[in-house]
Amino acid sequence: MPGERQVVESAEISENVVSEIISRTFRSIPRSDQRRWGELYVRGLLSVSGRKTMRAIADGAGGGVEQSLYQFITKSPWAAEPVRRELADLLLRLEPRAWVVQPLVIAKVGQHSVGVERRWVSEFGRVVNCQQAIGVWLAADRASCPVDWRLALPESWAGEAVLRRRACIPEDVGSCPPEQCAVEAVSAMAGDWGLPHRPVVMDLRESDTYGICSVLLERRMPFVVRIDPAARGLALRALRPAPRPGLPEPVSEATGTPCPPGSPLALVPELSRQCLPVEWYDHEADALRATSVGAARVLLRRTGPDAPRPVPADQQELILVGAWRDPGRRTPSEYWLSNLPQSQLGTVYRTAMLAGRVTRDLTGVSEGLGIRDFEGRSFRGWHHHMTMVSLAHAATVLSTAPGAESWPPPVRMPVPHERVGVRAA
Repeated sequence: MPGERQVVESAEISENVVSEIISRTFRSIPRSDQRRWGELYVRGLLSVSGRKTMRAIADGAGGGVEQSLYQFITKSPWAAEPVRRELADLLLRLEPRAWVVQPLVIAKVGQHSVGVERRWVSEFGRVVNCQQAIGVWLAADRASCPVDWRLALPESWAGEAVLRRRACIPEDVGSCPPEQCAVEAVSAMAGDWGLPHRPVVMDLRESDTYGICSVLLERRMPFVVRIDPAARGLALRALRPAPRPGLPEPVSEATGTPCPPGSPLALVPELSRQCLPVEWYDHEADALRATSVGAARVLLRRTGPDAPRPVPADQQELILVGAWRDPGRRTPSEYWLSNLPQSQLGTVYRTAMLAGRVTRDLTGVSEGLGIRDFEGRSFRGWHHHMTMVSLAHAATVLSTAPGAESWPPPVRMPVPHERVGVRAA
């Protein structure tokens, strides 16, 4: 019958887990018919083969329900955030060790999808007509799952009344770079959602490292972020003891002159001084690896003629981590910056490597559940679809996690009454 409840028959997906996720996360949706269409949509994402279009999901349910599903996703006014909060609560049973910020580029044809614009995407090495989004994932060693989403609106959309009206973009949502969207998302999770704080893992090599780290420090959030220490306008000042007698100062191979303080090469001796082998799990390759990792205590600075006067964040001692993935390199192949204790060097690096867990699950789970398949044009519809994909992703990873159905319910943390912040998309 059209609209009849579908039972997930896959050997890999537990019907009990699916039912628990739906009953828990849909409690904030007020109307029973909305909850019924939401369940149908999630089950369709889990059971329909190929692209997860509205028509494909409707056909999988027996036909005759496409208009109702369209209404539920694109028009119905139910709020996505309470559903996502309940999902995050439920996922605490995975014992997540990090909140990983994962960028998502969604290629599009045409100019009508909300937030679409032609832009340079370094991931592809070319200009792409696309939407840019970020997801915040709860990441553990055995699984990860997205729990919040932000769509980064370009100025061409945020400042154009006709486009805003057509896509039904709320008045309080403005233009927001992806990294700033990410900061607002993790700030909401830390403040409003009542989740136990975990280190935020982000790649800031193409972002304003100083600005993002300053905000995270001001909001007292732990972080492990990948950086490019040679980025323009950024300097790292080493907090090191007096040089040992006879230890040569680092020099530039190109000029033969001493490296200026704060330059990447000037920090290499500090990183090498306390270099240790760290074992970590390569989630993308399913292999245990060991990498030489060094750390140095540093202060973060902004340089240049427009650099602001020193602020409290400039006095915060941080840890710069360098990893030699290629033993033949003289300099580290990757750099990470963190406000976690240096004594936990192995933990810091293994936390950073959870980004690989998310990359694996994005490709292996979410891609097959239709994370890029939404064909609607509304801001609300995009968020509703991404929320449903997150629920389907959770059903997949919780079904396959050891002992998933016998885990005790998670304990919710107290939620503060107020949070200072600006709403992002």
